[in-house]
Amino acid sequence: MGLLNSVSFQRLQGGLDAATKRQSVLANNVANADTPNFKRSDVNFESYLQQQENGLKSTLNAKVTDSRHFQFGTGTIVPTATVSTDETTSMNNNDNNVDMDREQALSAENQLRYNSYVAQLNSQITMMRTVIEGR
Repeated sequence: MGLLNSVSFQRLQGGLDAATKRQSVLANNVANADTPNFKRSDVNFESYLQQQENGLKSTLNAKVTDSRHFQFGTGTIVPTATVSTDETTSMNNNDNNVDMDREQALSAENQLRYNSYVAQLNSQITMMRTVIEGR
């Protein structure tokens, strides 16, 4: 097992990937704010991660070190971010549903989330480095 293959690193990587994808989706929404019949999209990740963590709290996980071992409990697979389109709402007369104020607020929130993922990742790397170097 590598040092960077832990569940926490995988979840942070998934979070960084989701934040990157979300920034791209939000930029696309803003770019199409005046396009007739355009429907905004969003990225779902954190809700999937929360559902997975709620499910993991009540189950026992087994570490399998040999292919002949029985596997039980839930895995530690990190959910992947998915893009969903909101087809049900309309903001403008041209059937577009992009609200610039909301998109800017979501972009700021996404930037804060990305920064926190990077800070957590840096913290974990610093702890590992301290252990390895023995300082």
